[in-house]
Amino acid sequence: MKFSIFFPPSLAHTPAYAAGASAVSAPKVPALYWLSGLTCTDDNFIQKAAAFRAAAAANVALICPDTSPRGANLGPEEKASWDFGEGAGFYLTATTPGYKEHYNMHDYVVHELPALIEAAGLGVDAVAKRSIFGHSMGGHGALVAFLRPGNAGLFRSVSAFAPIAHPSQCDWGRKAFKGYLGDDQSKWSEWDATELVSSYAGPATEVLIDQGAADEFLHKGQLQPEHFVQAAEKAGGKVKVNLRSQEGYDHSYFFIQTFVEDHIKFHAERLNKD
Repeated sequence: MKFSIFFPPSLAHTPAYAAGASAVSAPKVPALYWLSGLTCTDDNFIQKAAAFRAAAAANVALICPDTSPRGANLGPEEKASWDFGEGAGFYLTATTPGYKEHYNMHDYVVHELPALIEAAGLGVDAVAKRSIFGHSMGGHGALVAFLRPGNAGLFRSVSAFAPIAHPSQCDWGRKAFKGYLGDDQSKWSEWDATELVSSYAGPATEVLIDQGAADEFLHKGQLQPEHFVQAAEKAGGKVKVNLRSQEGYDHSYFFIQTFVEDHIKFHAERLNKD
């Protein structure tokens, strides 16, 4: 697996880091994990989001994992379409034959990668001070990582751009869930943000979601953020959702560029609280 990290200047300029030595003794900076969408790699956000200035000002590290395993060689179906298999891991833990051996993106993002970064001594507080956000499939992954019962308290905050908010009820999600989890739809709810927010039992929290009003995938029913808002409201208000509809914006990285500073500030406020 490959991943990309942006280090804020406060860390990159420490003597230990500049010398190539362990940065264990330097002050650690909080970690903000970004999960990208379908067809993306660990580089998309780094290259296209124009997020560095805001991350530097907020003094947070940006950690960007890939969207799936690479080179598993599970057969033609793994590379036959852009919305399943390579580049489309959906940030879950697969249970179907073949995929369960490799497509464990949730465990990787939530447990394995943070532990690896901590062990590497990079000066990033990758476990104790971490938040998560993402786009489209990555927005789904971020919401699920935050809301899953076993993950309560692991992330200080969560936000999303145009998330696939109700995957068990859209074509992208149904295809992925069937391929990675099998035909038993009772298991799908464990990886569906709208279903998870309905039974959320963690501490009260706020979720920031930006959605482009001109997003073609919104109008095709692939995203359904309104379902997530309705489920949160029915659950009693422990999760307050700030869903912002942005007129004229589509599903692209121009949309992300425009509002990424808002999201980084949102997370920095929560990451920098003692």
